[in-house]
Amino acid sequence: MVGIETKFKKVHESGKRKSAVARAIMESGNGKVTFNGRDISSLDMFNRLSLEEPLRIAESVLGKIEFNCKLLAKGGGEKGQIDASRLALAKAILAFNNSEELRNALTLYDRSLLVADVRRKETRKPGDSKARAKRQTSFR
Repeated sequence: MVGIETKFKKVHESGKRKSAVARAIMESGNGKVTFNGRDISSLDMFNRLSLEEPLRIAESVLGKIEFNCKLLAKGGGEKGQIDASRLALAKAILAFNNSEELRNALTLYDRSLLVADVRRKETRKPGDSKARAKRQTSFR
């Protein structure tokens, strides 16, 4: 995308958390951000603040935000979708602007804004009730 003017630029990024997968579609605009078709201002307070973190950092480093972002999340639970969207949003902002200063600011604030958390649920073992639980014996 080198040589393309910013007003025609479009960026796709994705993020994962547990079994949730989020996609961020970013294009030039006036700063409108939607999550699964709803404006982020209509989300719960903690979810909204979590999604606003990368936006506020970008605004403090770059000045004015000149892009619109559409976040689409599937799978997992509510918090997993928010975390996956947060990761996708931060990666998309970075890809849209290509600023090393912004990368440093995001990493300094929270490394999980740019690096996915790869932990997954451990599988259940046969003959046991949980992943780590073992059958009890009495030895009598």
